[in-house]
Amino acid sequence: MAAPMLRWWCLGRRWVLACIDGGSRHGRGAAIGFTSSRKRGQTSVAQQPLITSQKSRKGEHEWAAVVGLEIHAQISSNSKLFSGSRVHFAAPPNSLVSFFDASLPGTLPVLNRRCVEAAVMTGLALNCRINKKSLFDRKHYFYADLPAGYQITQQRLPIAVNGSLAYSVCVGKKPSRVITKTVRIKQIQLEQDSGKSLHDELRSQTLIDLNRAEGQLRVDANVSVHHPGEPLGVRTEVKNLNSAKFLAKAIDSEIERQIHELENGREILNETRSFDYKLGCTMPMRDKEGKQDYRFMPEPNLPPLLLYDTESLPPGADPQQVINIDWIRERLPELPSETRERLIQQYGILPEHSFALLNEVGLLEFFQNVIKETRAEPKKVTSWVLNIFLGFLKQQNLAVNESPVTPSALAELLNLLDRKAISSTAAKQVFEELWRSEGKTPSQIVSEKQLELMQDQEALERACHTVMEGHPQVVMDVKRGNPRAINKLIGLVRKATLSRADPTAIKEILERKLSP
Repeated sequence: MAAPMLRWWCLGRRWVLACIDGGSRHGRGAAIGFTSSRKRGQTSVAQQPLITSQKSRKGEHEWAAVVGLEIHAQISSNSKLFSGSRVHFAAPPNSLVSFFDASLPGTLPVLNRRCVEAAVMTGLALNCRINKKSLFDRKHYFYADLPAGYQITQQRLPIAVNGSLAYSVCVGKKPSRVITKTVRIKQIQLEQDSGKSLHDELRSQTLIDLNRAEGQLRVDANVSVHHPGEPLGVRTEVKNLNSAKFLAKAIDSEIERQIHELENGREILNETRSFDYKLGCTMPMRDKEGKQDYRFMPEPNLPPLLLYDTESLPPGADPQQVINIDWIRERLPELPSETRERLIQQYGILPEHSFALLNEVGLLEFFQNVIKETRAEPKKVTSWVLNIFLGFLKQQNLAVNESPVTPSALAELLNLLDRKAISSTAAKQVFEELWRSEGKTPSQIVSEKQLELMQDQEALERACHTVMEGHPQVVMDVKRGNPRAINKLIGLVRKATLSRADPTAIKEILERKLSP
């Protein structure tokens, strides 16, 4: 209750991220989701088809899907949005409830400065225009998880508007082909969270926890389909999606369902649906035939929220009493797009590799720590981190911070490989041993298992000579110009030397001996 929440509406082009104008909200859920009941023929901010479904029948038009997302993100703060009650996940029910949270008569909201700063920072990160004046509104409805009978939100004049988020996707079979798209952000608003209803079916009771309702992220997706060039279709709202994975699956499922219904002569109802992740499809919850009047009105207990930039800051203003947009802008962390560009420019890695490094939590920090401690080329480090290290994590279903191999250990291993103390095959053996045996260093493993590369040039010469004498047919194939034959000889020499010989050195010796 009164927990700090950010809500924003997106406007874009790809169906998983693209959005249309929010309009008014109808229906009741967990205080999440915009659901204007736009019928065919009404206008939309997203006038052009966002993406075309491949599912079409011979002689028919393809389908275009339009998707609107309303995203609720929990602000990381120590106390709630309008009260001093502490925020703590999984606290006992109703253990963190102030008089205001319980809506006792005479209690007043007090706006949390940290939440306003977080909203401004989010708006700046999403390229929004920050409104120097924003207003709070009451959205009236009765529900057990809102004992006041209304929710404090920002309906008319939110804290930030008209933003955008650029993102890149790999297209085609080649991962190196990356294109950039843009999602439009309609608005960002501060909103009071509701309580949480706990349904006890055994006792036929519903209990209310006013600590707070939701987890860190909730998304509602409004979906409609239409033929390109025709008016937009009737939309449905899929409620309370809590992960990007389920969001994508729910949207795909709902698009396919609507196409199937329309192609079979049925109508799409303007309704609220839920996503059953076990069945992999959306299910009806309630219709939206009757529009609910929320009776939005200005919040009388909160004055307009005034923000300033450096130019408009009043002379002699107390920094503790005002919020400076420019001050927050200067303290913005490096954004993902900036980080990817820096990685490409600084280390010369491929764009798709920069995405991979940022998409796994903690992987970028791991990579950078390895870079600091190794002499190996950044491209070599990238290859090992993304292919071998990340591959082992996936096999074991581990997070980066759960890895038994530290950045220092991998850096030492790459140093051994870089100075040709071990072969690439031996390096992989060492890595596997590092994964299994915490506490050992790469150098110790190399020494124990005698994995050092042969440094005795005469011994390597003799090994090459022995292999050539034992395989005259392969030698003849090399001399006849078969390019694969020399690779076979290299493999035979490496086998004879227990993989302790450098393939490059072997090839040089063989080519010298086989030259006319």
